[in-house]
Amino acid sequence: MQLARVIGDVVVTRKDPGLVGLKLLVVQPLAPDRRPTGRSLVAVDAVGAGVGEEVFFVRGKEASFPFYPMEVPADAGIVGIVDHWTVEKEP
Repeated sequence: MQLARVIGDVVVTRKDPGLVGLKLLVVQPLAPDRRPTGRSLVAVDAVGAGVGEEVFFVRGKEASFPFYPMEVPADAGIVGIVDHWTVEKEP
């Protein structure tokens, strides 16, 4: 799992039938200190996240697991909304 911030939503007029009714969001992966890291990507939302929220997401086949038995053609999926996180500082 990786931490990210939702930075946008995706609106499409046509999509794969396996994605009908599902929300697509643009997420920016975050480092433990909340700095953006890496490239942003589109993820299928399984938890009702919104723009500006911090979330955790999974990649690969696991992205479709929350939608079982539906077969969702996704390689990134939001699986949780983060309330807060704390990183212990090194001495």
